[in-house]
Amino acid sequence: MADPYATLGVARGASEADIKKAYRKLAKELHPDRNRDNPKAAERFSQVTQAYDLLTDKDKRARFDRGEIDADGNPTSPFGFGGGAGGPGGGGFRSGGSQFDFGGGGDSGDLGDIFEGLFGFGGGRGQSSGGGFRSGYGNSGFGKRQQPKGANTAYRLSVPFEDAAALRPQRITLSDGKTIDLKLPAGVEDGTQMRLTGKGQPGPGGNGDGIVTIEIQPHKFYTRDGDNIRLDLPVTLKEAVLGGKVRVPTVDGAVMLTIPAGSSSGKILRLKERGFHKKGGGRGDQLVTLMLEIPANDAGLKQFVENWTGDIRNPRTGLGV
Repeated sequence: MADPYATLGVARGASEADIKKAYRKLAKELHPDRNRDNPKAAERFSQVTQAYDLLTDKDKRARFDRGEIDADGNPTSPFGFGGGAGGPGGGGFRSGGSQFDFGGGGDSGDLGDIFEGLFGFGGGRGQSSGGGFRSGYGNSGFGKRQQPKGANTAYRLSVPFEDAAALRPQRITLSDGKTIDLKLPAGVEDGTQMRLTGKGQPGPGGNGDGIVTIEIQPHKFYTRDGDNIRLDLPVTLKEAVLGGKVRVPTVDGAVMLTIPAGSSSGKILRLKERGFHKKGGGRGDQLVTLMLEIPANDAGLKQFVENWTGDIRNPRTGLGV
């Protein structure tokens, strides 16, 4: 994969918020559902997701910036090949066009001891019967490096609002046609990413991973407010004036809610622990806003109000009018 910063179009010093913003923009443009006739877009989408995955992992990003791993997350070299310390004035040496860095610039120690550790000088399996150095990878162990894994595969999973709040398992179909049930994490939100180890593309060092990005579907009457869920609940004039118990929907099923007598439209009632599951444990609440509904053409109600003299106050005095 190319440089992850270039892939996302951000500077090396970009903040996590800038990286997330760039990823969301590109993911929206390149999503396979919007580019069914463009296979290159799907490939680019996978690259963008892999770049995002690396740069939002603080440890991997730091190691990449130091040149310890490449854009695929694989070690650049078991001995620091390609570094600058073995150049002029450095503590390394060159052989066959590659640079071996032993941390020059300070006390380099005894290079003979280092070579002995690497190549087996001075006895053991790296020495022939005549005491000389025996070449070849099999005896010295030199040249061995970790094989790269396959590329990660990007998935997007659309989750119903109620399922996300209640953490109901979601079934996802992988690129190989197999399906698995995915357990959503507490604190899940739109854009949350989950890693499926070994569910990516095959490679010499094993399979890459599957990276699942969660998209929470909007709901027709619930809205999310942090870990809380908000609901506008229509009530009749009689229910607001006299109070009583009414059935209220929640993501876990309907419950009974007590409306206090004399409730005004806009009053907020709380159903505890009926919201989203929190990362640190527990759940948010469901906040129910009462919305008074008055019938449009009720002659009896109209006559009652016209003849009613019980309420002569001005409820707008607090607004200065």
